[in-house]
Amino acid sequence: MENRIFRFLSIVVCAVIFFSPTSGCVSKSSQKDSKPALVIWHWMSDREDTLQQIAQQYETETGVKVEFQLFAPSEAYGNKVRASAQTDTLPDIYGILAETRDYASFIKAGFVEDLTPYMEANNALWKKQFFKKALSMDTFVKDNQFDVLPGIYGVPIDVTNIQFLYNKDLFAKAGLDTNKPPRTFEQFKAVAKKLKENNIQGLVSGWGEIWMINCLADNFAWNIMGQDKILATIKGEVPYTDPDWIKVFSLFDEMGKSGLLASGMITMVNKHAEQTFANQRAALAFNGSWCVNVYKGMNPDLNYGVFLPPKISDKYPVVVWGGAGSSFKVNAKSKHKEAAIKFLKWITEKKQQIFLSKETHNLPSNRNALSNLSPHLKQFASAMKNTVHPSQLPNSEYPRVIETMGKGIQLIIIGQQTPEELAQKMQKIKEQEMKRSEKYNKK
Repeated sequence: MENRIFRFLSIVVCAVIFFSPTSGCVSKSSQKDSKPALVIWHWMSDREDTLQQIAQQYETETGVKVEFQLFAPSEAYGNKVRASAQTDTLPDIYGILAETRDYASFIKAGFVEDLTPYMEANNALWKKQFFKKALSMDTFVKDNQFDVLPGIYGVPIDVTNIQFLYNKDLFAKAGLDTNKPPRTFEQFKAVAKKLKENNIQGLVSGWGEIWMINCLADNFAWNIMGQDKILATIKGEVPYTDPDWIKVFSLFDEMGKSGLLASGMITMVNKHAEQTFANQRAALAFNGSWCVNVYKGMNPDLNYGVFLPPKISDKYPVVVWGGAGSSFKVNAKSKHKEAAIKFLKWITEKKQQIFLSKETHNLPSNRNALSNLSPHLKQFASAMKNTVHPSQLPNSEYPRVIETMGKGIQLIIIGQQTPEELAQKMQKIKEQEMKRSEKYNKK
């Protein structure tokens, strides 16, 4: 899950803010100790204490010091990583918060180690312990469009997926069955009507962040037309004016007109949406498995359940976005590369994965570490077999097209654009991008 869209500040500004004597890749302790100190950059402020405990445990067991260095929020972290790549000052281990295209550029620049030989060693013992969907988000397949050599380039330390949630107490207040969340879109609309009749706000989500809108649109598309037709659209063989795509966009039109969506949703960031649901001001939410930890902090007594997106069609299965949540990469230029890989092997072992899951309330990436999960995490874990993600496809859509879809759906929800108009606009931009790409490839 952990591929969100970030607005990056300029490299120059980032360098001024972050490059200081204490933020470099080589720590003072590494100069004193006989064993190297591994430096790891991360953005996960909610897990800082737990990661420090992990570091202490590793040093106790191995004698190797590990320094987790936090740079938050995630946007600032992304800036730092990009700027550090420019100056070749990346740490031993780090994460990349960017689209697949940017991820590929880091690999081709020599900043990410290919971990395939290590994953495949000893009868692929390391590789086999992960959820397949988790590793696939760090895997580049043969003949990928980014011209990256096939291989596994990252190590997931947890996994995530995005589903719907419902407040059982508010469902009861509205006279709804607290053990039967909606399974189909028609049931979904019926729930919305019942909530509205009882003056209970319906669905809340951070749809001011268009990646979350695109997430649900993808869910609907996979259920309505399946992977092959989605791929054909990306390749330019099926237009966005196809009836199936218009049906996808029309679902958001229906949701907007039904009164299901919370007021101000299209300008709402997800943190605000999480607070709204945690404070029981909305009966439904669309959010990721990370929310279990978030809601626990906001309202430990929140009584809620988890369910898959409502089914539109019986032709294809219901799917959700999911895969690796937080993933670490090894700096291919690090002097301590082998030590870094050993640490990542250790942190993804069953014992450490159980500890991380218990302390951070995130799903473990090690599929053998699912014991003792909380009821909510178990509900999220059960959907890992239903996960997909655009980054796992052999081809990806142009960023302009993706952005146009998200912003266009926002306009559909507030009645300022029709599904047909969005489809036509997306197709026009798609054709423009394809022509631009053809001209570039001819040069």
